[in-house]
Amino acid sequence: MPLRIALVGTENSHADHIVEHLNVDPVADTARIVALVGADDERNRKLAATGGITQIVPTSAELLGGVDALIVTNRDGALHREHAVPFLEAGLPVWVDKPLAASTADARAILDAARRGGAAVTSYSAVRWVADADELAAAEVGELQAVTVTGPADPDSEYSGIFFYGIHAADLAQRLAPGEPGPVTVERVGSTVVVRYLCGGVLVTLQLVKPTDDGRVPFHAEIVGRTGLVSHDVRLDSEYVVPGLKVFLDMLETGERPLDDARMLAPITVLEQTHTILRQPVQEV
Repeated sequence: MPLRIALVGTENSHADHIVEHLNVDPVADTARIVALVGADDERNRKLAATGGITQIVPTSAELLGGVDALIVTNRDGALHREHAVPFLEAGLPVWVDKPLAASTADARAILDAARRGGAAVTSYSAVRWVADADELAAAEVGELQAVTVTGPADPDSEYSGIFFYGIHAADLAQRLAPGEPGPVTVERVGSTVVVRYLCGGVLVTLQLVKPTDDGRVPFHAEIVGRTGLVSHDVRLDSEYVVPGLKVFLDMLETGERPLDDARMLAPITVLEQTHTILRQPVQEV
């Protein structure tokens, strides 16, 4: 029998993809979404009908004891702690679909709950696992010197500002230049927030471009080593959520987390520093 998965955060388009790839055209027969958390409204009724889901409940806590795992995919990372912690403390595995949280304190609380409950937890951007990211991570450029990741993000987003979309670039950068990030510097250049920091002796630059009403800049990454350079777009096709979904399904099967605490915390600390600096008053000259 497939594992019974609950999904909270149905306002996110990722919820549609996850229901499609687990219930409608499943990538595996090991798990299925059986419950949605949220309002009994047109959006959730339509999603439930699409996936053959019979349960819509207002709070995730109501599902404790009735499901085997939880996917948290709220757009606002500030909501992730309240949903994830009770399930983790109860020993149930949880996938927090980017960002892990909108603060380092909340991120640590989620990870601490997983330890207390002996539960598997993971969190990452879907961009981390797409084919172009794999190619960049495997590129042979000699001793790595610098990584630059460009992508969309709005520091004024209602979903905890830079965290909402900035996590994609920050998490990809952590994959390409893993380690503990140092202090960040932040500049505003036109409609772009430029973040720089050292990670394992590698200079990392995030170029976070505010989207327009007509579209947004694509993801792009460049890695520079002592003997080579690789630079290209990181493309997201219609099934870009599938690689990350398969990582979660593997965790459910094996009980092994794909990322350790440090790798999940790193992009959150970068974005928290960035968010704090962006909220500081502008100094008049």
